[in-house]
Amino acid sequence: MFNYKLGSYAVLLELGAWSGGLLLRGHSDAVLVWFLLVHAAASGVLALAALVLLPAAMARPRLAVWLLLAACIYALPIVGFVVVIAAVLHLRWFRSRRLPQPFESLQLPVFDPHQRIQAGFGQVGVRALLGNTDAPLSARISSMIALQHIPGRVAAPLLRSVLSDPSEDIRLLAYGLLDSQEKRINQLIDDELKILHQAQKEEGLETPGPRTLESAQWLSDFYWELIYQGLVQGDLRAHALGESTRYAQQVLDGQPQHPALTLRRAQLLQAQGQLEAAEQAYQHARELGLPATRVLPYLAELHFERGDFAGTQRLMAELAQWGALPRLRPVIDYWNPP
Repeated sequence: MFNYKLGSYAVLLELGAWSGGLLLRGHSDAVLVWFLLVHAAASGVLALAALVLLPAAMARPRLAVWLLLAACIYALPIVGFVVVIAAVLHLRWFRSRRLPQPFESLQLPVFDPHQRIQAGFGQVGVRALLGNTDAPLSARISSMIALQHIPGRVAAPLLRSVLSDPSEDIRLLAYGLLDSQEKRINQLIDDELKILHQAQKEEGLETPGPRTLESAQWLSDFYWELIYQGLVQGDLRAHALGESTRYAQQVLDGQPQHPALTLRRAQLLQAQGQLEAAEQAYQHARELGLPATRVLPYLAELHFERGDFAGTQRLMAELAQWGALPRLRPVIDYWNPP
């Protein structure tokens, strides 16, 4: 009913606009002003009535649509009335209510698990770019994002090096990347602790069963990963060293001939500064069957830390006999010049 009232008001106003000549007794200027003003009012009222009749999807934005309708009615006296009312009625009752969709659904491409994302920066280039505070901020941020595709042991020191960067964006991004890596491993630790406690309830604490020992080995690995990737420092690093050592020893108590965990225990002892015990553990790992290429580099590093450079050179000479060590070849050549 409200729409019909507005339409009636618009018709009466339009009739009043055209009858201005009779009311003002033919004065041309006054008649023109009267017509323009009353016709504008009639156009606005009829545009409002038409706007209410339009489908909701076509009536937005409301002010712009109202102005468009009013302008059409105002510019074409009488004809504008008829055209706008006819168009609105057609859109309201005769036009399809289903509007065309602005987007089409596309089939997702087949995922190729063999395709790997390649970082756009080399490790040396990333280090140089991050250390250059005069480089463009966008390039430095891109290089930091590329660190996600670099092993954590390499990426973590680079991220820590920019925690005091003058740019707040760089500092926040570095902190976020380090924090996400640490949280990921801590979540694995929390999940594995629940598995360990459940296994201990089922197998007992005095004689740990295979599930308990397997879970303890995973925990030792996870804590070592925090240390190896450089994600923990200070007291947190000391705690991770202690926990990794404790779980490794728990497995070795049940499986004393475990060569991989014997090597891990030697690395943990070396990281804690117990060099003599670490050397004995390395020797024991070799006795258990680990190849020399896995043990000798750590032994050489231990002798270097102790200041025994002759022992380091001797171990490097022993490593030189193995040809399948491309990553260690520059170090071996340094200690064994031609």
